[in-house]
Amino acid sequence: MDTRDLHRFVERTEGMVSPRDVGRLYQRAEMLARLPVAIQKVIVDRASGDDPSIGFVVEPYCFFLTYELTDVAAARRQLPPHYELVPAAIFDTTEARPCGIVGAFNIHTSVFWGSRVELYVIAEDQRSGMLSWIICDYESNTINYDPGQGFSGATTSRSVITTTHRGEVLIDVAGASGTNRLATVASLEAATMTPLEQRLWIEGNLSVDYGGRLMDPGSVPFGLVFDPDEMRQALQLPLDDVTVDENTFGASFLAPEPFEAACFPYAQHFLTSSFPTESTIRDRTDLDDAVRQVLEAE
Repeated sequence: MDTRDLHRFVERTEGMVSPRDVGRLYQRAEMLARLPVAIQKVIVDRASGDDPSIGFVVEPYCFFLTYELTDVAAARRQLPPHYELVPAAIFDTTEARPCGIVGAFNIHTSVFWGSRVELYVIAEDQRSGMLSWIICDYESNTINYDPGQGFSGATTSRSVITTTHRGEVLIDVAGASGTNRLATVASLEAATMTPLEQRLWIEGNLSVDYGGRLMDPGSVPFGLVFDPDEMRQALQLPLDDVTVDENTFGASFLAPEPFEAACFPYAQHFLTSSFPTESTIRDRTDLDDAVRQVLEAE
C-alpha cells in the first residue's frame, strides 16, 4: 500500500469512531444485557445487516506476552470443535511451540471505547486450514459482546494500561470477580524492532474465534481488514526487562513465565463487522484486495 492509500485507510477507520455515538451505544448495550442471550442474538442478527462494518483502532503500546502450554489437555478443552493446537510464536526468530498469548491494549471503536486484556490460545481451524486466535477469556472496562454470553458491561475492578515518561509499559488490570489479574511493568529502553511471524499475525487475524467460557456452538470465525504491513514488525523486549508481578489468565494451563514479550509502538487500524461474521478473506492477497475495495468504494 502506498503512503497516500495508507493515510486514506487510516483516516477512514478513525473517522468511523464517534465518542458521542459510543456513549449512546453503551447505554443501549447495558439494556440489552438484561435480556436472555437467545433474544440478544436475534437482535444482533437483524442489526448486523444494517451496519456491516465498524472502525476498530488499537492504540499505541499494545502489549503481548506469550506462554508455553504446560497442560495441553486443559488448553485443548478451551477450543471450539474443529480446532487443533499448533506451535506458534510472535516473532519469526523465536522457536514455535504450543502456546497461549495474553494481550493488553487500549482501543477506540465505532461501538466501544476503553481497555481490554484478552487470553488467546493459538490453534488451527481444521475446516479452513487457517491459523486462528481463539479468545478464551477477557477483562474489560467497557461494554462487551461475545456469542457465548451476549452483551455485558465492564468486568473490571481496576483497569490501567498506560506508559510512563521513563519508557515503560505499565499494566494493572483486575477482574471484578477476583479471578483474573494481570500486573506487569516492562521497560522499552532495550527493545528492538523485530520481524513478526507472518502466519500468526496476518492469517491469524483473518480467523478469530471464541473458546473457553465465551464459546458458543453457533459462532463462526471472523476476520479483520487491515494493511498487512501493520503486522510486519513490533518491538521485542528482553525478558529481563519485563516484570510480571501477577498473571492469573490461563493459570491452569500456561507456564509460570512468558517466553516472549512484544509491544506495538504505533496504532493499528482495522475494519471488522459489528458482530462476529464469517469472512471470505484467506490470505495477504485477499487482504490487499479488500483494502483496495474499501478505498475504491470511498
